[in-house]
Amino acid sequence: MMKIFDTYLIKQFLRTIIFGLMAFTIIFVVIDAMENLDDFIDQDLPAVEILYYYFVFAPEIIKLMTPVAVLFAALFTAGKASSLSELTAMRASGMSIYRFMAPFLITTIIISLFSIYFGGYVVPLANKTKIHIEQVYLKKGIRFSESNIYFQDSKTRIVSIGFFDPVTNVASRVSVQEFKVEDITQMVSRIDVPRMKYDTLNNIWIAVRGVERFFNEDKQEANYFDTLKIDYLYFRPADLTKKQRKTQEMNLDELDELILAQEKTGNDPTATLIEYHSRYAFAFTSLIIVLFGLTLSANKRKGGLAVQVGLSILVTFVYLVFMKVSQAFGKNGALDPLLTAWFANIFFLIAAVIATIKIRY
Repeated sequence: MMKIFDTYLIKQFLRTIIFGLMAFTIIFVVIDAMENLDDFIDQDLPAVEILYYYFVFAPEIIKLMTPVAVLFAALFTAGKASSLSELTAMRASGMSIYRFMAPFLITTIIISLFSIYFGGYVVPLANKTKIHIEQVYLKKGIRFSESNIYFQDSKTRIVSIGFFDPVTNVASRVSVQEFKVEDITQMVSRIDVPRMKYDTLNNIWIAVRGVERFFNEDKQEANYFDTLKIDYLYFRPADLTKKQRKTQEMNLDELDELILAQEKTGNDPTATLIEYHSRYAFAFTSLIIVLFGLTLSANKRKGGLAVQVGLSILVTFVYLVFMKVSQAFGKNGALDPLLTAWFANIFFLIAAVIATIKIRY
């Protein structure tokens, strides 16, 4: 009997989630299309490209709307069971409210685990295509990933590249600047070359027809060369393209590689760490929100279901705002990146558990 009831609840729950995601996605797309209509017309974007643009935009929308859809599905399913006197029958059979919540929570846990993969791999891949369409067709956020590259290769080394050709692995207008370990404001050497190519056999960079300067306290020395093998540079050709990509285009593995590279070169990885851990934390937002929603729905309050739904939506909004505020503190260095990403989850989970324990049923 219990298995039949669980199956019934899970089917109703999943159907409502799918319906909610479809509805929220359509509303989101329509609103965004209205905002971008002028750009579509100005750029004479074909209808096929517009449809493809929103096809690759859909994963990001689904990711953002999943917690809301799951919340509404839980409230709708629980409310429907209550209106059909199914909850009354459940209570009469001796089933507790905690047992009633079990199918919702188990299903949401599975959804949250899937959301890790979806938000960590599917969404970044779709974002990459979406951003490409915006740059090529809508002329938004245009950037030349192989031009004017400037980065820190180590704690004491800065590299600037005017242009990089990923086909031939040749960098143009290159400057490599070394600074003192004790005083990073004092330069000790500098290499300037019009052309530098990568030797894939030996995995080293070879500078062509340039000059290497050494700076002492009161003098400098310049050595001109035809070719110079530079075997101490950390970056590789593939890294040059990665360094210019936005974090929203990177999957979890690529973010992990970026964090390691930033730590190795002495750059601050705080923002990347927060993004990395937030991918996991946001995936479990649905679980926290459902626990809140069911807890509020189970507690009998004056005003009926409408008040309970309103309270749940309010809690959801506060939850998301709280998450964004904690991320802002984390990016400023006030909180540890891991704690920043999970702070809202931990805080609201504790509150939800306390409220669950105090359920009056």
